[in-house]
Amino acid sequence: MSNTYRIAPSILSADFARLGDEVKNVIQAGADWIHFDVMDNHYVPNLTFGPMICSALKPHAQRADGTPIPIDVHLMVQPVDALAAAFADAGADFISFHADATPHVHRSVQAIKAKGCKAGLVFNPSASLDVLDWMIDEIDLVLIMSVNPGFGGQSFIDSALRKIEAVRKRIDATGRDIRLEVDGGIKTDNIARVASAGADTFVAGSAIFGKPNYAAVIAGMRAELSGVKG
Repeated sequence: MSNTYRIAPSILSADFARLGDEVKNVIQAGADWIHFDVMDNHYVPNLTFGPMICSALKPHAQRADGTPIPIDVHLMVQPVDALAAAFADAGADFISFHADATPHVHRSVQAIKAKGCKAGLVFNPSASLDVLDWMIDEIDLVLIMSVNPGFGGQSFIDSALRKIEAVRKRIDATGRDIRLEVDGGIKTDNIARVASAGADTFVAGSAIFGKPNYAAVIAGMRAELSGVKG
């Protein structure tokens, strides 16, 4: 298991009137990745933003010294392939999609990787992990939803912990460097529990952007993670 944790603030909870500044500020506060929750009002009951936003924010996704910050795109859309290609062209680094949103999971993963991006699979709270057993050697990231997708600000579903543990066992058995990301209800008071279950990358929206001091929240999360035994 990787001991390198990643905190990925979701711009779904940012101030849309000043997204560029929000991205700069949260990176300055210590963010490792910038997370895009892309919703289509079809696969999920909400409509968020498209590739043009990714393209516009790409120049802002860097540290003060110019080091780029990965853009982590979570597609909650159906169909997958065309929009995945558009986000790849817009500057995404990671693109993840829900296995039940495409008829050909392997082909969709191949299409994302052919664009030079890292590919991930996403699993909703009640979704089976069966497809992961056939795809784990092909992907770079597994994203476990700890809420039902569609809206920010929801409460963490505790049964996700068992799924995180099950995925961690699968990842460790491969010996590959595959990120295990969790999205939904992540806060300072539960991030250590989620890490103990096996997660190494944490999406947080309102828990960060909903607070006046982003740096204090991220520092608090890192303090909690520092006590997790690998």
